[in-house]
Amino acid sequence: MNRLKDNNKLNVNFSTEILSAGWYKGKNFWSFNIGLRTDIGANLTKSMFTFLNEMDGIEDNWRNSNYDISNQQLNINAYAEVGLGLSRQINSRLTVGDRVKALLGIGNMDLKLNNVAMNASLPSDARISQLQDPAYLSGLGVDDITKLRSEIESYHANLAVDAHLESSFKGLNLKKEDGQDYISDFEFESKDMGIAGYGFGIDLGASYKIMDNLTVSASILDLGFISWSKSSTQIANAKASGIDMKGSDYTSGIDPSDIPGSITAIENNIKNLQTDANGYMERVSGGDVLDYEMLQLRTEEASKSRKSRLASTLVIGAEYGFFNNKLAVGALSTTRFVQPDALTELTFSANYRPKSWFNVALSYSVIQSAGKSFGLGLKLGPLFVGTDYMFLGKNTNSVSGFVGISVPLGGKKSSKEG
Repeated sequence: MNRLKDNNKLNVNFSTEILSAGWYKGKNFWSFNIGLRTDIGANLTKSMFTFLNEMDGIEDNWRNSNYDISNQQLNINAYAEVGLGLSRQINSRLTVGDRVKALLGIGNMDLKLNNVAMNASLPSDARISQLQDPAYLSGLGVDDITKLRSEIESYHANLAVDAHLESSFKGLNLKKEDGQDYISDFEFESKDMGIAGYGFGIDLGASYKIMDNLTVSASILDLGFISWSKSSTQIANAKASGIDMKGSDYTSGIDPSDIPGSITAIENNIKNLQTDANGYMERVSGGDVLDYEMLQLRTEEASKSRKSRLASTLVIGAEYGFFNNKLAVGALSTTRFVQPDALTELTFSANYRPKSWFNVALSYSVIQSAGKSFGLGLKLGPLFVGTDYMFLGKNTNSVSGFVGISVPLGGKKSSKEG
């Protein structure tokens, strides 16, 4: 808990190449790929973890609680891409390239808990039992009833909920239990899954050799969007389903000048208070990050299709070579425009490449890993393995790895074509 910030951001980005190929045609290099992408972004506040940590299994905590777990956010974007790229060496110093991509939307979800706050001060079960005990009530005097009225007036329970869900997944069903008009669960039906939307994307890049040993480069990746069909879109809201219990609502008829009437009124009011308090606790005591009972998201018809932008990436780099470029050092700035906030990383690297079939690279990233991780890459013939962030236990905030094999087809590119 001490390591958590007030706002904690989580990003998971999966990218899988199913098929890719590249070939030279004259001075142009063409490439083709089919891949799958999933981008997940979340914002979780420290108050959410406090809420989950303190409320789990301790019923009395719910009776005397004050939690604000607003501003949670979850975004999921999953799609397949089919891309065609072209790279061309304009002259001995400048190379440019682009890739256009047709996107097939698998699914998108955007969940925002804009306002979820609870505040309660309710009597314990023992106190409620005492206030329902005829022997205890029969011994009450004028002062006792005056104090008891003030005690009941101090009880309260409030729950404010403002949440919004937009989902575009074929095969995702928002389930409801019998007799309920709000969502009780999410359920995927694999037989109903399919393409939920279509989109377009583009990558652009260029590299320029300022000097024989110094090269700079820049690229912007995944500029584009996906339009999700109305038929696959589901919307749910929770705005008008809060709880507002006031102690003054349970003091009707309690009058110190009328002790017999007050005793009867106390019995009736405490019974109502117990019923409402149990309803409050049943709603808020699930103890889950996504508590369907507490949120009570109610579905509504989507009036139109919706769009989501891709998680674009801006990359700027520079490399300087030594010893006929067998050894090189470089710097790379990477900014990912993910949800909920953009992430930036700065990486320094050293590359040793004595032969075309043997390369070794070391890197050091300073921002996302808090300066406590490094990267290592190895190319041995057609095989390459590596990691951008070598995992170093709990002090590492990010980790990623890759492995691959490349198979060249055809002869070497003619020097006359290059």
